[in-house]
Amino acid sequence: MDTFFIVLNVAVLVALIGLLIRMQQKHYSFTKRVFTGLGLGIVLGATLQALYGVDSEVMTQTTAWYDIVGSGYIRLLMMIVIPLVMVSIIQSIINLEKSSDLGKMSAWIIGLLVSTAMVAALVGIGSAALFDLNASEIEAGQEEQERGSAMESQLGDVEGMTIPEQILSFIPSNIFQDMTQDRPTSVIAIVIFSMIVGIAVLGLRRKKPDEAALFTKGVNAVFAVVMRIVTLILRLTPFGILALMANTVATTDVAGILELGKFVIASYVALIVMFIIHLVLVGVFGLNPMTYLKKVLPVLSFAFTSRSSAGTIPLNIQAQKNSLGVDQGIANMSASFGATIGQNGCAGIYPAMLAVMIAPSVDINPLTPEFIIQLVLIIGISSFGVAGVGGGATFAALIVLSSMGLPVALAGLLISIEALIDMGRTALNVNDAMLTGTLTARIMKKLNLKTYNDQTAIEQETAV
Repeated sequence: MDTFFIVLNVAVLVALIGLLIRMQQKHYSFTKRVFTGLGLGIVLGATLQALYGVDSEVMTQTTAWYDIVGSGYIRLLMMIVIPLVMVSIIQSIINLEKSSDLGKMSAWIIGLLVSTAMVAALVGIGSAALFDLNASEIEAGQEEQERGSAMESQLGDVEGMTIPEQILSFIPSNIFQDMTQDRPTSVIAIVIFSMIVGIAVLGLRRKKPDEAALFTKGVNAVFAVVMRIVTLILRLTPFGILALMANTVATTDVAGILELGKFVIASYVALIVMFIIHLVLVGVFGLNPMTYLKKVLPVLSFAFTSRSSAGTIPLNIQAQKNSLGVDQGIANMSASFGATIGQNGCAGIYPAMLAVMIAPSVDINPLTPEFIIQLVLIIGISSFGVAGVGGGATFAALIVLSSMGLPVALAGLLISIEALIDMGRTALNVNDAMLTGTLTARIMKKLNLKTYNDQTAIEQETAV
């Protein structure tokens, strides 16, 4: 009997995918199809949980089949991340009018990412204080204790890393290892390698122009093929979001969310406040915040459902370039750096809230100026190299809590609501990367205002 229900559930997903395909054939906009997939996924997931329950065999098997579409889509995006980052950055550098632009571009992007992460830390501290979060209020069950023990065992991997060692980890020693994304800082290492290749070509152009021209022609050809692959994969976005959201809602621990409702609300208040700050910054730089919001929403919806900043890089680059009018090179670098540096949600708000929540349990007042200044500075420094896939927030929390002398095991108390909070954190991370690219392009006068203000440009993201 279980097999019948599993087949029925899979058939429902296939039918909904068919509906989205039909919408595409009817030339519904990319944005409408993305949000239709999101809405259908929520309804489907809620229905599955109501009918079968979270822990049933039918649910387990159903979500495994749904994973073929949802996780399969994320895998395709992750597959193209390294080729896209590498080729697009090399191509951007060899097409620079002035090599000095590279240094300015990198400085503005990294500066904005780290600065906003420190502001996010202050927002997290404020929200935790406003809601009076305290770890002692949470009852630790077996799952929470196991999670805390796991985090303590991970502590040894990061506790001994000094700041110079963290910076050193960005430098690639084996580029083929980093192509497998084996390290949390692999994407940054690929960016650095690609920048070196691009700079080398600029130098070669003066001494051996024929060889440089041949290499440039080859890079441009490979870039065109990679972008075509990106276009083909991005067309699957509505289907991926449908399956991802259905699985997320179907397996959500509603009881855990209700029990820790205050912590969920406090987290999302902080995330929303920081998102508003992002929009204010857009306005401060003379751009229409509502235009920006409309154009980034499809990308943020995928980031929200996938919980992967790195997996969102292809969508991020496409949206910045085609919808917001950001220069190709700036879009490539801001999306790549933003997946691992200065993540406002995972490296800013989350560890700050944890620190404020845990400090009273060891008789430390978290609202003294000394504690706040130390916490913000540590978060700013540690926001380098936070992995852009699931687990990045844990990595950031381990660094910050251990640096502040706080027990890391207590962070495991939030495991039941981790997935729900991580969805919002990832969306904020990705928005910060897109904001950074937009503002950097504006500062360097490389923002196409005609494209930015074009309300139809949002539909060009998946154009052939």
